[in-house]
Amino acid sequence: MTWKKTLGRVAFINCEPLFHGLDDTWKILPAPPSWLTGHLLRKDCIIAPIPAADYAQYHNDLLLIPNIAISSKGEVGSVLLLGNCEIEKMKTIALPSDSATSVALLKYLLDLENYEPQYVEMGPDLESMLANCDGCLLIGDRALEAAKNNPELVRMDLGKEWKKSTNSPMVFGVFAARKDSPKKDVKIAYEALMERLEAFETDLDVRGEIIVSSMHKTNQSIDRLERYFGEVINRMDSEDMNGLTMFLSSACGLNESVELAW
Repeated sequence: MTWKKTLGRVAFINCEPLFHGLDDTWKILPAPPSWLTGHLLRKDCIIAPIPAADYAQYHNDLLLIPNIAISSKGEVGSVLLLGNCEIEKMKTIALPSDSATSVALLKYLLDLENYEPQYVEMGPDLESMLANCDGCLLIGDRALEAAKNNPELVRMDLGKEWKKSTNSPMVFGVFAARKDSPKKDVKIAYEALMERLEAFETDLDVRGEIIVSSMHKTNQSIDRLERYFGEVINRMDSEDMNGLTMFLSSACGLNESVELAW
């Protein structure tokens, strides 16, 4: 069955350290974060990184893969609220349709400040979003590009703000598998990704290849990408798990324990 040899991946550079150089026996299914949730539930892939908020919604059907994630210990650089006015003056904010976590996190953070903007779901395009709303939320490579070209529009880095509010890391994406997936196949997929992550962490040549590859994909500078791959982290530790549990409870209403694959 081909789905057992198919890995879902976010179509952004934020998980490049896990996927760059994978054995070509693996088929890669790239998609926006929220789309991957549907692919995983339909058995289009054996494991995939999905929005943490989607894990909360479908936790009865899914198991969390330990040790790997898309997270940040503070500033994340690629989950940004942008706008032409200050946040407290934003009456309307455009939300992208491709990530449930960033939307839930933004609403949670603004609720803490008692801000009550009207939210409008739109396609993730900076120009059209700000033509219709006072502010907009962008994620991934689009957010990096928007910040590079329009630094004056950046109003909030959501990873930084979550850290400021909770003193915890923010886990934006979790790797998950269906509960009925063969555990052996899930473990094989996990080990393939961990092998690549360990190469990124320990081999300067591999790290350099990933940064150069990401530069060509995004037009970001080498210096910016060196910083970015310190802001976005793919290895999930106990501190990240604590932050994830806090987010799932406070922003997503999930008070049950996270169920790990092993």
